[in-house]
Amino acid sequence: MTRRARTWLGAAGVLGVAVLLVTAFLRMPEFGGALHGYRDLALPAAIARATPNLVSSVNFDLRALDTLGEETIVAAAVVGALSLLQPSPAERKRLRPQHGHVLPVVKLAGYVVLPVTLLLGIDVVAHGHLTPGGGFQGGVVLATGWHLLYVSGSYPALVRLRPIDWCEYAEAAATGLYVVTGLTGLLAGGAFLANVLPTGRFGSLLSAGTVPVLSVLIGIEVTAGFVVLLSRFLDQALIPAEGT
Repeated sequence: MTRRARTWLGAAGVLGVAVLLVTAFLRMPEFGGALHGYRDLALPAAIARATPNLVSSVNFDLRALDTLGEETIVAAAVVGALSLLQPSPAERKRLRPQHGHVLPVVKLAGYVVLPVTLLLGIDVVAHGHLTPGGGFQGGVVLATGWHLLYVSGSYPALVRLRPIDWCEYAEAAATGLYVVTGLTGLLAGGAFLANVLPTGRFGSLLSAGTVPVLSVLIGIEVTAGFVVLLSRFLDQALIPAEGT
């Protein structure tokens, strides 16, 4: 796809989003109202399902179907970005990873922080139903943490350790398993994405029913999607302009 076609297509998307945002803002309820029905219903539901993190309870239990839509939007955005940013054969021939000078302290910081960031991302995903975090947040931490190798000036190492093909499979599998979990709830509980697993003890890692399961699936999908997405952004950034 040519640069001009990408620009026009991007402008059309921005215009559509702008129309939606303006429409939403014009129809928002007044600020400071006394009616908080969602709050009054969400808190008892989270306690009943042994989910200390109220946000995760809302995302993966009360409105799990909406979260499925958001997950699908992320997947569609990744597919769209891949279509737009896929390097052409001519661009691939000019792809030259830059080897600029990187301060030793930056390299050391990147290599030291990388495993810590990955462990933090896993913790955020695994404990998303207990403490602040969850699949979306942890997935972003994992995907960006992986690219500390690039910040450290080791793009070849990033290419070797970045399993693009596996990430593409993982993103699709996580999205499909989310739907399978929903169908399980439909068969066992009579409603799509019904929370049918044992809720366990309040504050325990194995608790909250399907909430941690869906959170982990979202974490896998977001991590894989962002890794693939960032790979294409880096490819475009490393393609020198014509004549250089």
